Amino acid sequence: MNPHLNQYFAQCPRGLSAALATELVAQGATDTVTTDAGVAFKGDWDVAYRANIHSRIASRILWQVALFPYQNEHDVYEAAHLLAWTSWFEPHRTIRVDISAQRSPVKSLDFTTLRVKDAICDKFREVVGKRPSVAVRDADVRIHAHLDATEAAIYLDLSGEPLFKRGKREHTGAAPLKKNLAAGILALSGWDREEALLDPMCGSGTFLIEAAESALHLAPALSGSYGSEAVTATRTFSHEKLLVFEPSRWRTHLEAARAACKPVSEMDDIAVFGSDLYGDSLQASQQNVIANNLSDVVRLKQANILEISAPAPTGVLVTNPPYGDRIGDRTALDALYPKLGDLLKREFAGWRAYFFSGDTALPKGVRLSASRKTPLFNGKIECRLYEYKMVAGSNRRG
Repeated sequence: MNPHLNQYFAQCPRGLSAALATELVAQGATDTVTTDAGVAFKGDWDVAYRANIHSRIASRILWQVALFPYQNEHDVYEAAHLLAWTSWFEPHRTIRVDISAQRSPVKSLDFTTLRVKDAICDKFREVVGKRPSVAVRDADVRIHAHLDATEAAIYLDLSGEPLFKRGKREHTGAAPLKKNLAAGILALSGWDREEALLDPMCGSGTFLIEAAESALHLAPALSGSYGSEAVTATRTFSHEKLLVFEPSRWRTHLEAARAACKPVSEMDDIAVFGSDLYGDSLQASQQNVIANNLSDVVRLKQANILEISAPAPTGVLVTNPPYGDRIGDRTALDALYPKLGDLLKREFAGWRAYFFSGDTALPKGVRLSASRKTPLFNGKIECRLYEYKMVAGSNRRG
């Protein structure tokens, strides 16, 4: 066992852990273990830095600083009080503590959260004579704890604001996707950056922007800065406020990420297409594409999905159609879904199509046999990603 490796946990939307593990291994992570909530892994600080810079799917990167058995809130306090908090951050930093639990014996998570805060503040008073303040929002240092039936883990958040809060998205529709969920869906589709990609109901353009930046090898930490030569992230990270942070090491990884970004002139034809029936949605998508400096990569037009044709002989169609929970009329959706199936059979032979939906009626309405149904969550809404491989004559139901 390498004593210089840390234990980390990367959170992600439910259903994307396997895709996230693949992503983390590419950044040097070892000993990955997937769970419903994310991926546990090991690595040195370089791995943690690269994960924060390059992960499209993770919500946060957490550094595990303790794992211990417990029976009650007092045990959690005692274990938290023993930790070397003063070697990780300074007392002028504000803190926030969040606790999650699964089958935990503690009677109150709120009280346990308070006891962890007490342990941290008591330790600071004893060692340096002053304590950090608690901030409900915009805390400098975020501490996470997770309690199961017998063990508790404590983490320091290395990301801060969720990693899906990246780039520039000034205009959103009624039901926008988080960027890491969109990135995870693209990963599940197997889109390889050289295939054509089409979102025919593009809304605010989340799939399109994620695909374009991925094709250009623009790291998520640099999202929104395509074409810039500045070697800096477009957002801040909580690890920058920790005493263990090494600015020169961090900058080296940012420089490498910036150098890996490819100009459009050096790429083969990048084919990222988007359309939408509604002018206001298309305008939002266009404004977001412009804000992220991707106008040379993403091609947009206003069109009814039922009247479009494939923009290339083969490719990937991916979209998040309305499914009635927040947008969409039920009667209209019942009429739309069969027409979507007819469209795919008529215009998209040779393509792979992916519908992300929380409507279980969609696959019956489309009247095609899905080759794969992947459970995913859009926030608290349980959804499915339906895959249709459009080979002529193979998708009709008997």
